Order: sequence, then C-alpha cells, then structure tokens
Amino acid sequence: MIKLFVGLGNPGPEYEATRHNAGFWWIDALARDLRLSLAPERSYHGLVARTQVAGNPVWLLEPQTFMNVSGKSVAALARFFKIEPREVLVVHDELDIVPGQAKLKFGGSHAGHNGLRDIHAQLGTPDYWRLRIGIGHPGAKSEVVGWVLKKPLKEHREAIDDAIVRTLHAFPALAAGEMEKATLLIHTSKPPRPKPPRRDPGGEEPPAAAA
Repeated sequence: MIKLFVGLGNPGPEYEATRHNAGFWWIDALARDLRLSLAPERSYHGLVARTQVAGNPVWLLEPQTFMNVSGKSVAALARFFKIEPREVLVVHDELDIVPGQAKLKFGGSHAGHNGLRDIHAQLGTPDYWRLRIGIGHPGAKSEVVGWVLKKPLKEHREAIDDAIVRTLHAFPALAAGEMEKATLLIHTSKPPRPKPPRRDPGGEEPPAAAA
C-alpha cells in the first residue's frame, strides 16, 4: 500500500504556476478532495497532511526544499514513520509524456529529473512508485530548463488539470495497495484529444538553480 504521497515542485509564488510544479498541483487537488489542509512541518522540511484510509495512516507531502533537494524532505518523513520506499508514491512532471496523459511506474532511473535524483540518493534506492504527469517536451535539450520553469500554455494547463482529476480516481486503490487496479485506472482513462502544439511564447524565467 502507499503510505506517503509526495508531490514535487519548487516553493514560492514565482514557481507556483510553472510546469515543474505539477506534483504540487496533484497533491493540492488530493488534499482538497480529502478536505485536508497541508501545514508546514520543520522536521520534514515540507508541507504535510495526515489522514486515515481504511484504518491505516496516510501522509501527503510537498517538500519545501526546492526541487534539487527533494529527497531531504521525503527521507526525513519516511524514516521517522518507518515508511518503506515501496510504500512511497512520488508525483512529478514528465517531459516525455504529452500534457493530458499520466503514467504509473515502479522503480527505474531518474532520467535526469533532479527531484528524483535526490530522492534516489536520500532513500538509497530507486525502488519507489512514481506517477508521471505529462508536461510535454520543448523539442531541444537546451530548452528544457526554461520549459519546466515557465507556465504552460493555457490549453496545456487545462490538459494537465484534466489528467490530475482523472488520476485522482486511483487514490483509493493506491492507498489500498491495489497497484494493478490503480495502473489500469490511470492508464486506461481517456485523455481529451490533444490540440496541435504551439511554441511556448516565452517570458521571464525563474532562476535555473531551482530546476
């Protein structure tokens, strides 16, 4: 079963609406559904909420350490409450999936995602669950940092929000440890027909160190 649901992002209003914060958006939506309020917990370096699902404790976490040091927060909470890596689900933005789609997976590489990289290092293993929320790819590796640290186009944000709503239906199965059922719910839900991609209009970029 999943005992710790983690959403990745960068803290602060300048990052709130950027693509890299898709994990925060998912946790925020889950907290609303569960009528929970995330509160700062200095011991775990993040915003935390706790609830009970079928008599079992479940935590929601948004690390406030900035993306590159996400593992510091995840590991602190997981170790204190003796949560095994396989009982952790990390929700994060995914360049290789188009907006409107999401994929659930267990283990594997961090694929260059700095938040996952630090979680790998702090947990000492890649064997935890990930929910990958598609944000699309800018088309060139050199543009990735600017892409993740900018706001998505309106139609892309709407598609991402649709994916978040659909994947939240898998929460009961995830919390119960019914991972095959959760995978089917997430992977077989039909996203809206994607609109033709347009180039990001640009805009001022937040500091690249937060990527």
